[in-house]
Amino acid sequence: MRVATFNLHAGVDGWGRPTRVLEVVKDLDADVLILPELWRGDDGPDFYEELRESLHVTGGFAPLARGERLTSGVGGKSWQPRLAHFAGERGLYFSEHRTLTKEQLTTRAGVNYFETGVWGLGLLTRFEVEDLQVISLGRLPRERVQRSLVVARLKDNGRSFYVLAIHGAHISHGSYQQYHRVNEIASALDPGVPLLIGGDFNCWRPLLRYFLPGWRTLARGRTWPSHFPHSQIDHILGRGPWVSTRSFTRDGGSDHLALVADVELR
Repeated sequence: MRVATFNLHAGVDGWGRPTRVLEVVKDLDADVLILPELWRGDDGPDFYEELRESLHVTGGFAPLARGERLTSGVGGKSWQPRLAHFAGERGLYFSEHRTLTKEQLTTRAGVNYFETGVWGLGLLTRFEVEDLQVISLGRLPRERVQRSLVVARLKDNGRSFYVLAIHGAHISHGSYQQYHRVNEIASALDPGVPLLIGGDFNCWRPLLRYFLPGWRTLARGRTWPSHFPHSQIDHILGRGPWVSTRSFTRDGGSDHLALVADVELR
């Protein structure tokens, strides 16, 4: 089977210019898709429904924040403004839990129209879904968004396995607290059923070995930042008799590269 994780950044870059992420997702031909930062517009594009219908898949969605999305932005050759990590980007705006930066407020005041919608975590699959739950991981004090774990029990050719989808907080925000909860949730699942976990962990593998002991790496590839990838912070990990036969990355216009693994359950 093919498993892929791809942070979509709601289909826009840091300036608010549309990207080709949906086209690339469809081209990955994955049996299991884990999609952090998936966008569901109130009156505009609904990425979840578009992918579900076009790929003939099913799954679940974890809403993590109400937000605003700009798709008419302009900017330079860079993926986002140079100081976006400090001053805030111009493509996505989250103000539920923390106020926007001064720079974001200025940019927002000069734009006539923003799309409103829900930003979250999607899991889509071609396999039979036996059970699917969205389990809250809460919100850390420095975060603008909630975090959740999507836990799905799937079946392929009569054999069941779990897939856990995650979009972890940054280490500087205290993500280790959430990974402690992930360990508790995984430990409570049927111990005789193999597990996969994938997504944007915002964490390097050496630290994940400590935060999530007992998981094996099934895909290797530098995924961030997409224009000059120097770090792997997106991962596909497994517990049980999984064998990875191939893994690779793919650029799709987001700030992350898509990470893909072809795996066998033996």
